[in-house]
Amino acid sequence: MSTAPGKIILFGEHAVVYGRPAIAIPLSQLRATAVVSPTTQPGIRLIAPDLGQDVLLPDAPSDDPIAAVIRQVQTAVHLPTLPDMTITVSSQIPIASGLGSGAAITAAVVRALAEFLGVSHLATPEWVSALTYEVEKIHHGTPSGIDNTVVAYEMPVYFVRQQPHNRIEPFTVARPLHLLVADTGVRSSTKIAVGDVRRQWQENPAKFEALFDSCGRIATAARTAIETGDVAALGPLMQENHALLQEMTVSSPELDRLVTVAIEGGALGAKLSGAGRGGNMIALVTPETRTAVCKSLLAAGAKNVLSTTLA
Repeated sequence: MSTAPGKIILFGEHAVVYGRPAIAIPLSQLRATAVVSPTTQPGIRLIAPDLGQDVLLPDAPSDDPIAAVIRQVQTAVHLPTLPDMTITVSSQIPIASGLGSGAAITAAVVRALAEFLGVSHLATPEWVSALTYEVEKIHHGTPSGIDNTVVAYEMPVYFVRQQPHNRIEPFTVARPLHLLVADTGVRSSTKIAVGDVRRQWQENPAKFEALFDSCGRIATAARTAIETGDVAALGPLMQENHALLQEMTVSSPELDRLVTVAIEGGALGAKLSGAGRGGNMIALVTPETRTAVCKSLLAAGAKNVLSTTLA
């Protein structure tokens, strides 16, 4: 058995695909779990109760991510055949909400499979991240690499997508950050949102390069603020980042409403988190304002509000 955490992006979503920095943190309270067990039945059985899935590997759809994980691991460990087994996955992380559910499930399966096959020594964060990234391509088309990095390393990271190797830097937190993660209840496709931004970028590269540059500047400033304990500086940076994401057309009326309500309720800052078009927004609060902002978000239509502290 193995687990992996969810994640939230604090700054830099979408721009991170184009080589600008982003900051993301693990959401360790929400986890995906994979259990690999021997079976007397022939074949490899995939069970995902959350998705209503119970199939044998050869019958899985060609784009099934769990099936893809198995093939990735089999290739990586150079096994011509795999033993009979049952793989059961479950997750506390809402699907299609920008919290890294796909990456977390994949990472959990990679680690559990490695242990089951007797190659757990291979399952370093770097290895797990690399295999998870390959499967992320099925979910997201051209993923940035940030989801697989955060869930595999399970630590806050400053991330820049670049060749030949991504820049992955853990960052220190000088003062605790108290965050609320509010779910709009609207499911969104990261692949579609990322694809729409790419099309707009191709049509108007000058405009979008400028937007991406601004997002990168904000992420860099946010890292400095986090490392120096300047929590007050983060609120305005969140507001500015959200406005840029609105310009990219990846916000939504539901997200904008929750961001406005959070600010009016006393949050230091708020923005969408992840691909947008639904999913989640995040609000930076204090211990004193946390409860009031949470109530305001729920009253404004948030389906669920998770409280987390980055320390």
